[in-house]
Amino acid sequence: MAARKVLISGASIAGPTLAYWLAKYGFDVTVVERAPSLRLGGQNIDVNGPARKVVRKMGIENAIREANTTEVGLQIIGQDGEVSGAFPKDGSVSGTRELEILRGDLVNILYNCSKESVDYRFGDFITALEQRPDDVQVTFESGKTETYQLVIAADGVRSRTRKLMFGDEPEFKSLGLYVSYMTIPRQENDNDWWRWYTAVDRRVLMLRPDNKGTIRASVAFLEDDKETYEKRTTQEQKDVLKTKLAGAGWEADRISKALDASDDLYLDKVGQIKAPRWSNGRVAMAGDAAYCPTPISGKGTTLAIVGSYILAGELARHERHEDAFAAYEKRLRPYVEQVQKLPPGTPRFVYPETKFGVSVLNTVAEIVASKPVQKVIGLFSSDDDEQEEEGIDLPDYR
Repeated sequence: MAARKVLISGASIAGPTLAYWLAKYGFDVTVVERAPSLRLGGQNIDVNGPARKVVRKMGIENAIREANTTEVGLQIIGQDGEVSGAFPKDGSVSGTRELEILRGDLVNILYNCSKESVDYRFGDFITALEQRPDDVQVTFESGKTETYQLVIAADGVRSRTRKLMFGDEPEFKSLGLYVSYMTIPRQENDNDWWRWYTAVDRRVLMLRPDNKGTIRASVAFLEDDKETYEKRTTQEQKDVLKTKLAGAGWEADRISKALDASDDLYLDKVGQIKAPRWSNGRVAMAGDAAYCPTPISGKGTTLAIVGSYILAGELARHERHEDAFAAYEKRLRPYVEQVQKLPPGTPRFVYPETKFGVSVLNTVAEIVASKPVQKVIGLFSSDDDEQEEEGIDLPDYR
């Protein structure tokens, strides 16, 4: 491809992955990140299916494995604090995958493997884009103005760059759910299981181990779409969470008290990005900015890595950027639509309102976790994570 100078907005997962492959194919790549440094916070994520093949091609699979969170599986906690059902990591059904890693650790690995061949600029962001026949003129918040042949938005579900490129065309489809994440001190009675507790009034509390000696806590709750908690100050968000935690039981009081000292609280509305197109002339999108599937799908990291790999490969394969963008969308969109197709009733059916509803949910978990049922499920499943239905063919762009 003749166009070689590319600007990527966002240094999380999609951005550095895309930057790595573009640089490998000979492009002159710059990544601009609004934050003053890498954003290393966040919860447990996993690299599975086709994304695992991509990180293996990048030579970082072992680094991801070595940064494992230490999580041994999923426990469903009952209303009295008992374990209703346990799903070990090596079982037929488990929420914990082989390549389980903290989001911040994965961001750091992707940055380190690309920083020698990519120009990273922190503490700045795009404020204006002007497309011209042969390039895009980019204005930054710092006052600088530069030109690039292509500009890619990879700066997350709340991407401001996306709005500069497409206006209000992409839609944020809310699921009526809020999710919060924070790091809290580890206690003696904590273990290395992902513990999931469902409370009445459509609330879920989760505690997950990490490899830092702390615990990653999460509080999720269903809420009217009219609320805009994500736009409130950090202190206001803490107050909202304390209200939601009141009377929830189990470790609710512990999490509520830990909020006061929390310096990494994240609270946002859960939703999917539905965009009718991912490119517009010389600008395009990748990762959550283009096709966020929500954390519920468990495939956000996979889409970010796989989408970036395909976008870079098609740009390297085609002479014209228009053809590359069209090929990228043609190859990836069916997989995105497959991943974004959530089960009917999601997420409401796992957020019961009454004590009876919670009891039913925990009973179902107990039955599924039982040895007879696990044995039957094991007959129809594979022990190899890579043998799961991938849903997409990954070309070898070499």
